[in-house]
Formats: sequence, C-alpha cells, structure tokens
Amino acid sequence: MAVFSKLLPIAASAYGVQTLFAGIWVPLQNDMFYDLCGSIGWLSTTFVSLYYPTLRAKFFEGRVVPFPPLSSFAPRQILVSAALGLWSFRLGSYLATRAIKAGGDSRFEQIKKQPRRFTYYWIAQATWIMLVGLPVWLVNTLPPSLSPVLGPRDYIAAGLFAGSFLFEVVADGQKAAWKRAKDKKQHDEKFITSGLWSVSRHPNYLGELGIWTGIWALASSSLQSPYFPKGTVALAAASPLFTWFLLTKVSGVPPLERLGDKKFGDDPKWQEYKR
Repeated sequence: MAVFSKLLPIAASAYGVQTLFAGIWVPLQNDMFYDLCGSIGWLSTTFVSLYYPTLRAKFFEGRVVPFPPLSSFAPRQILVSAALGLWSFRLGSYLATRAIKAGGDSRFEQIKKQPRRFTYYWIAQATWIMLVGLPVWLVNTLPPSLSPVLGPRDYIAAGLFAGSFLFEVVADGQKAAWKRAKDKKQHDEKFITSGLWSVSRHPNYLGELGIWTGIWALASSSLQSPYFPKGTVALAAASPLFTWFLLTKVSGVPPLERLGDKKFGDDPKWQEYKR
C-alpha cells in the first residue's frame, strides 16, 4: 500500500547505516562500538523519518529548501520522536561506556571472529530498529494536519513511558553502584538483591518493556486514523511484542538466567532469590 511504501526510505536508512558500520568493524573483529552504532542507527533513522521529504528535495531533486522547524510537526510526532531519542541516547551511551570500559562485549567474544556470523548481528540490529521503532516510523509518515489532537490516552501513555524510563534508569544505576562497591570490596555479595532488584531479577528489562508499550500507546491514536489501513495499530504492536520476545526468549533473560544458574546454582540464597 502507498502508506507503507513511505517506510522504504526509513528502512533504507536503518539497514544502510548498520551495513556501513558492519563494513568497518567486522573486518577489524571489533565489537566495542556495537551498541553505540545501534544508538546512532536509531537517531539517524528517526531523523530520516521526520525529514525525508526535505532530504529528498535537497539531494534527489536538487531543490534548495530549508529544513522545516519543529513547530511544523504534530505534537504527537515530536513526543514519540523525543521519547525514542531520549531512550536511545541514554541506553546507547550507558551500554557503550560499559563495553569500552570492559574492552569489548562478552556476547561477541567468539562471534566477532566469524565474519559472516558477526555481519548477521549487524543486520539483525537494523531489523531490531525497524520492528521496534515501527510505531514511531508510521506516525512520522502521517501529514501533521491529519494527526489527531492529544487526549487522555496519550497522557496516560506518556506517563507510562516516563515511569518506565525512570524505572530502567534507576535499575541500571543501582546495578552500576552495586558493582562499583563490589570492585572496591565494600561488600561480598555474589549478586544484587537490593533496591529494585529485590522485587525483580530483571527490573531494567521490565522498564524496557514499559517504555515501548508506552511509545506504542502514544502512537495508537494516529495509527487508528483514516489515513492508515485498518489494523495498522495492531501491526505496530509488533514493537512491544518483539521487545518482550527478545527480552524473555532470546537475548535478555535466558542467557542471564543460565549464567546465574551456572555460577550460583548450588547457593541457597540464589534459589531463594529465584522464587
């Protein structure tokens, strides 16, 4: 459909940027900047989703046109794009700093030595950007004049995003502080069980799921407008659902649980913590 064809330049940006980074880092077997490059991919794709008509006019049609001011976009487009940008910058810088301090990413210790397989992970990162960012990409293709006004559902969704974002930030901060204290030998705990980690073994992932549920809900009113085919809002639910799938079935909880069982499986405190 014509509406969905507007996603093509956005997809080209997402896959093009990650392919470029793969071309740089795969031959060097360097995984240190994987998350940083993911963050750059999110931000650049958001920019393209907002400004593609201007970019096309400038670089493909040779016209001299200024970039439109932010005030020319609908409030919902600004909100979902800002939410995505804030999340991407915060998480990307946090993960990149951690990887640089550690001298690499333990997930890719063996994978980076296999060029074809390592390349697959860069392309998978582009797919992650396209699927999880889908509500934002769709909203940003909507002509601002057709965007519904903000209502109670949007304020609730924005609150869910803000609360979940804060939850994730606090969880990551508590884990980092716990690790620093352990490195300084201020405690001898094998695993963190304090703060938000006392109520969940993976509070940061809970926050992540809430973030993308909030962004999808904030986008939903626009996706239910006559501009989009029926069922678009359900299609965009791939964002929180794919996030849930990744976190609970693939790269989030499962490897951490296996590692915990391997390291602490015989420890009664671990068994109690898991209950």
